[in-house]
Amino acid sequence: MRRALIAVIALPLILTPTVSASAEEPGDRQAAFTAAAEEFQVPESVLLGVSYLQSRWDAHAGQPSTDAGFGPMHLTDAAAYAGTNHHEHGEEDARGDDSRPQEAAEAAPAPIEIPASLRTMEKAAELTGETHEKLRTDPAANIRGGAALLAAYQKELGAPLSADPAQWYGAVARYSGAQEQEAAQFFADEVYSTIKQGASRTTDDGHQVALQPNPSLEAIKNWLEKLGLTPPRRDGVECPPTISCAWVPATQGTRPNGSYGNFDTGNRPVSQKVDFIIIHDMEGYFDASVRLGTSYTYTASWHYSLRSSDGHIAQHLKTKDVGWQAGNWYINAKSIGLEHEGFLAEGAAWYTEANYRTSAKLVRYLAMKHLVPLDRQHILGHDNVPGTLPTTVRGMHEDPGPFWDWAHYFELLGKPLHPFGGPNSGTVMIKPDFATNKPYFYGCNRQQPALACPPTSASTVWLRKEPRADAPLIGDPGKLNPGLYSVYDHSARATTGQRYAVADRQGDWIAIWYLGRKGWFEAKHAIPSMGLQVSPKPGLATVPVYGRAYPEQEAYPADGSIPYQPITPLSQYTFSAGEKYAFGGIQFGEYYRAVTIDPATHKVVRGQLKYYQLQFGHRVMYVKADDVVLSWS
Repeated sequence: MRRALIAVIALPLILTPTVSASAEEPGDRQAAFTAAAEEFQVPESVLLGVSYLQSRWDAHAGQPSTDAGFGPMHLTDAAAYAGTNHHEHGEEDARGDDSRPQEAAEAAPAPIEIPASLRTMEKAAELTGETHEKLRTDPAANIRGGAALLAAYQKELGAPLSADPAQWYGAVARYSGAQEQEAAQFFADEVYSTIKQGASRTTDDGHQVALQPNPSLEAIKNWLEKLGLTPPRRDGVECPPTISCAWVPATQGTRPNGSYGNFDTGNRPVSQKVDFIIIHDMEGYFDASVRLGTSYTYTASWHYSLRSSDGHIAQHLKTKDVGWQAGNWYINAKSIGLEHEGFLAEGAAWYTEANYRTSAKLVRYLAMKHLVPLDRQHILGHDNVPGTLPTTVRGMHEDPGPFWDWAHYFELLGKPLHPFGGPNSGTVMIKPDFATNKPYFYGCNRQQPALACPPTSASTVWLRKEPRADAPLIGDPGKLNPGLYSVYDHSARATTGQRYAVADRQGDWIAIWYLGRKGWFEAKHAIPSMGLQVSPKPGLATVPVYGRAYPEQEAYPADGSIPYQPITPLSQYTFSAGEKYAFGGIQFGEYYRAVTIDPATHKVVRGQLKYYQLQFGHRVMYVKADDVVLSWS
């Protein structure tokens, strides 16, 4: 039985935002910051720094962030939302292990109250006299609202409305909405670091905004003490010291029906190497999702939860343990899962800079600890994880979705996505300009799912049957449809950082090999990315592709104590002679046997069978090395 976790109790928001007629004219974003700073006696550098850490000064056409924040100042209006956790959607079994049938979980916890951090628009409206609609859709009004909040927080602290930005540390920390001292401090430190370094960029709607550097600025941090926030409780968390991280452990126990939940006690990397880090979104709000994922009555778990407004992290599992998070048992056994607060599309279109920065710091730390390469073959979205069997392909999840800015994320990881090779390279990397790439989608409106989504910056490009903009989408035989423009459908999409073998070129168009067919897109959305390619061995008409890299039968104990797990191809797909796919690494066959709560019964079966990971479609897949050859292009 499926169950929904209601994150908040409220009327749903129908999202058909438009920028109001009174909104600022092009080029006025900088002036709006200057005017609001002067009106509310907030240093302009502080206002700009806070806004940068929330939105990088973007307006997002009046659309909400993943935790219901609007506009350059990320004023939150969660009272208008209701949501569910993404593990409740679709047919995916988060554990993804057909050797252990998934058991139904118990009833969901009761709804929880909306925290004040998700209702700052109410206070901003009270302070400015602006309507919620104008605060959402008019960037200048939104900036006024943020300035008014900062001034109010400064007064409540008893701090002066000083022209010296050093005096505003407490108000900046309060703006984060955090109740944890570390989280508020991290947010304020990142804001002040931005002010010291300066920043300049063109916003998503074409405004040039600059924050002049102030390298000698030293914040007066004792204002933080007056906020009365919860002291740190790191308790041995696996996080870098530069981010806010708390240990909020998942509980493990036996359910009344005899099954157990909601993770497996492991011994990684001794038992198995961690090869992947999986990026999710929660399809829900932080507090409710954390409570859900830490209950042993639930059927899913993950290692870390990340809060959108301030980047605070709750760690639930040690990285040695195996979470039930990716829907593929082979991937679960070799990965760490990060859940980011928010929604793929139902009422959300962007992630905060605070969330990106904290997530990148955590991933960089984990990648160094577990020797995970920082590339898109190993830092996967949940939407890149393959189905395990032909029967599970259609139910796999689609988060974090097209609005996750992979290019910016890899810049924060310290591994920007650069071109490699000449203009006629045989392998390309997808890399559209995030700010200006706003492809058509529908499905963002819960009440009217057939409506077009508002134009939104995206990391993805559509793949077509022919080299023209009005050609049909190529589709996905595993989805049994011709390719849909739904924001939830990856049947004909390639995403930033993914590498594909070139199949053809015509004028300004490139075709890549994708799920056994040619997919065309405009060449401006890719960069050269020379590397190894995989193709069938000469003489083979086709080779099978797999959703997991399990060992050969001979590797299992002869006494049958660990049942053989059949190596089952994903029969919907065909990898034919003449096709090529980008090589993503070597995997040797492994199977992690864990069907009881007792870790003493857990075993890893290792074989000699070698697989190559490849970018076969939107998701990664595997082929047996003996079936293919490698070439450089």
